[in-house]
Amino acid sequence: MAVYTEVDDDALEAFLAEYDIGALTSYKGIAEGVENSNYYLETDRGRYILTLYEKRVSPQDLPFFIGLMEHLAARGIPCPTPVRARDGNALRMLCGRPAAIVTFLIGVWQRKVRIEHCAPLGEALARLHAAGRDYAGHRRNNLSLPGWRPLFEKCAPRAHEVQTGLAGEIEAELAFLEKNWPSGLPAGVIHADLFPDNVFFLGDTVSGIIDFYFACNDFLAYDAAVCVNAWCFESDGSYNVTKARALIGAYHKARPLSADERKALPLLLRGGALRFLLTRLHDWLFRADGALVTPHNPLEYYRKLRFHQGVKRPGELGIAA
Repeated sequence: MAVYTEVDDDALEAFLAEYDIGALTSYKGIAEGVENSNYYLETDRGRYILTLYEKRVSPQDLPFFIGLMEHLAARGIPCPTPVRARDGNALRMLCGRPAAIVTFLIGVWQRKVRIEHCAPLGEALARLHAAGRDYAGHRRNNLSLPGWRPLFEKCAPRAHEVQTGLAGEIEAELAFLEKNWPSGLPAGVIHADLFPDNVFFLGDTVSGIIDFYFACNDFLAYDAAVCVNAWCFESDGSYNVTKARALIGAYHKARPLSADERKALPLLLRGGALRFLLTRLHDWLFRADGALVTPHNPLEYYRKLRFHQGVKRPGELGIAA
C-alpha cells in the first residue's frame, strides 16, 4: 500500500478546516502509486484526492507541479485541479509533509491495454504538449541523460543481486547513449511518467491524466517514447508494433513530428528504457523503510532495452520514415 505517512482523524480534521470543500464523510488510503502518500476523500460536496509529498519529491518543485496542473486544466486537459485553501494557498503542511488537495477524476485505468486505447493516448499526449507550450514554469529533467550515470554508479556495486552481469550491460548502454544522445529537438513541458495507471478512460476516451510529479522540461518526443515503452509491450515481453503505430500515428496527427524527431525516436526509446531500468533498479536495491509497497521489477525494462538494442530499422518500431 502506497501510504508512507499515516494521517489520523484529528490531524485530517484540522487540515480540512482550512478548506471550503464541505464536511468530511469518509477517507481511505489509496493502494496504488509508489512516490507519495495518497488518500481518497469524500465530503458532502464532492470527492477529492489528498496527497502528502514524500522525501523523493523536492519541496522546491511543488509550485511547478501545482501551477502546471492549474495551467493544463484551464486549457481543457483532463487533469486534477489543485484546490486552494481559504487563504489562497494550494500547498500546506500535514503530518510534517507538504500536502495538497486536488479534484477527483472519474474513469478507470487500463490494466490490459488494447489497441483501441493507444490512439486516444497518443492524441491526449500531443494535446498536453500543445497546452503546455505557454506555461511559464521550468523544471530540469533530473532523470534524463545527465542523471543516469550518478544513479548507475550508486546501483552498480549491487546490480548483480538482480542479474549477473547487469552492471556491465548498463555501463555499455550508458556509454553508447552518452555518445549518441540527440540534441536540438523540439522541447517543452512533458509528463515523463505517463504509464497506463496514470491515464483514466471512460470507454475508449481519455477522461483523466494524473500524477504530474515527474513533469519537467525535455524533448517532447522523449515523452512519446516513454509512452510507447509503457503501452506497447505485451505481458510476455513482446513488442506490439500495431499499438505503437496507433499511438505514434495519433500523436503525429495532432502534433506533427519533425523528420529529426522521427529519426531520433529509436534512441529515445532506448534512453527511456534505460531510465526506468535504472530507477527501478535503485528502488529494488534501496527499498524505503516502512512503506507497504512492492517495487517494480527492474528486469521488465532490461528486457525492453534489449529489444530496442536489436532494432535495425524504424519500421520495426511502427515509426514512419
